[in-house]
Amino acid sequence: MEGEQRLMTAIVQRVLSQENLRRQQGAVMFAKIKDEIKQPYYTSNFPNDGQRFVAWYLRNIHLRDMNEAKADVTDGADDKQIDAIFVDDDNSTVYIMQGKFVGSATIDAEPLREVLSAWIQLKDIVRLQETANNKLRQRLAEVALALDNEYDVAFELITTGTLTEAARSDLATFQAQLANTDDLPASIHVVDEDELKRRYELALERENPLISHTLQLQPDKYLSMELGGTRGVLVALSLKDCLTFPGIKDGTLFQKNVRQSLGLNNAVNKGIKHTIYNNGRDFFFSHNGITAICNQMELTDDRTLRVKGVSVVNGCQSLNTILSCSEKVRATDNAFVMFRFYEIPQRDRADRISISTNSQSPVKPRDLRSNDKRVLALKKLFEQKYPQGYLITKRGEAAPADKDKSLVVDLAELGKYLISWHSQRPNIAYSETRLFDKYFEQLFKRDYKPENIHALYFWMREVWKRWVKDNPLGLNESLLAMRAYAPFHHLYAVSLCFAVANRMAEGVPNPVVTLEKAQASGIVDQVVDMAGICLNTALEAAANEPLSANRVFSPQNWIKTKNCLAGIRAAIQQYFTMLPSMPGGRELSQKLRTSLTMDASQFEARWAAD
Repeated sequence: MEGEQRLMTAIVQRVLSQENLRRQQGAVMFAKIKDEIKQPYYTSNFPNDGQRFVAWYLRNIHLRDMNEAKADVTDGADDKQIDAIFVDDDNSTVYIMQGKFVGSATIDAEPLREVLSAWIQLKDIVRLQETANNKLRQRLAEVALALDNEYDVAFELITTGTLTEAARSDLATFQAQLANTDDLPASIHVVDEDELKRRYELALERENPLISHTLQLQPDKYLSMELGGTRGVLVALSLKDCLTFPGIKDGTLFQKNVRQSLGLNNAVNKGIKHTIYNNGRDFFFSHNGITAICNQMELTDDRTLRVKGVSVVNGCQSLNTILSCSEKVRATDNAFVMFRFYEIPQRDRADRISISTNSQSPVKPRDLRSNDKRVLALKKLFEQKYPQGYLITKRGEAAPADKDKSLVVDLAELGKYLISWHSQRPNIAYSETRLFDKYFEQLFKRDYKPENIHALYFWMREVWKRWVKDNPLGLNESLLAMRAYAPFHHLYAVSLCFAVANRMAEGVPNPVVTLEKAQASGIVDQVVDMAGICLNTALEAAANEPLSANRVFSPQNWIKTKNCLAGIRAAIQQYFTMLPSMPGGRELSQKLRTSLTMDASQFEARWAAD
């Protein structure tokens, strides 16, 4: 009896020790944030610690820059329980955030009800815009466009505290409600003190993520083997343990997967949700399993499995859906999934396995474009023309160290250059999914000259030099907040400078000819500066146009629609018209027109994109 009492005392002390450690870590994270939001950027742009906390989260977790974070924050009067909105075009996700900066205290279900209220209001986005504050109206215009493009919606409750047990119960209810709706499918995630610390540490490695993870396997629920010189471990893993994997929501866990999440409304994912909520014990038998590869794997005698450089190559849809039902999963004890871990450091084998194992949901053409013959032909031509160059065709791939960085081009970026220049549609460049699906056939041509690839990349690098913190062109703050896609409008404006100077209303200039002429005349900087200034002028002109009642101008919506294209062309035409009347402008005007002159044969028809 005395021995049992000592054992029970030791267990209680260990639990209390772990709880105290967790609280101390949470207090450290709160103190860190409290200190960092005293920086001038936060104090000068946001009136209270609540807004500063949300801005800190945007900058440090979602890696938004200063202008983007400022534009994302919508907190204030008439914010409709929405503190910030971030439209992530790369991952086709709309993040809607509610922040609670409360120290290490516990929080009740009230903030969760605010999130649910925001979800309900978002179903009628027209009415929501009518009663929202000005910043929220602007962001909602962008949200509406994203929803039309079938983006996922993810609500995030961000707090430095922890939920009470009652609040966790409500979270499970809300997750079930969002999981079983068809009119606006969404997920809801609580980023509490533990999750905030984990995401912060993961964000520090975002540029070169190498995910490691440790699992405690259950007795009689795993099998270790070696086949063909490759180590493998098959595990019946509880769905609860699946929630502990880092990198699910931000996609870093799936770098070697041929696709990312297909959305919560996908038919297969609906089936996964239904099984979790209605028949969890049969999940193992209903699911095909998840495949993960890693660079190194260790299984110890005490059933501890450590994997380094882990990437899930089949199971992205499943893990995202499991995460969206996290509270139901935590309340379920007998739900398991087959997890296959393979130790495969070789990249080519990893790619083959990724393609071969993705059969549960259809693999769309854009998932496999890196192996398309047209892409391979472009890569071969470019690297033959420029031996020190490299065309990156796969997500997460890095160019060899001996390559010239000024000649390293990413395929995804090239697609954005092509649609901005040749299709004259920079307003579509933000959607990588559409570039590699709907527009792939017209953009990536096997006979496209490598010299043109180099020329577009050169112009784009010059454009990026104007989109730095120092803001050398004095661009509008709203424009700087759209750094993820507005620079491609800047590239489009460069092409228009040549078109307008040659009075070509429809033609698109040959990229390599434009570069040769600009370099020969020494006017590269003048052309890029002029294009940026005219883009800025077009935005400000659009912002000053009168609007009907209850409508608000949204820079994010303007930049993603065709309305901006005519405005940019008009601004460039006006620039050329007014330049001769400015002090010293006559000489500059003559120099520009002479240097930009091209033969009509050096223009071609626009590649249709709509």
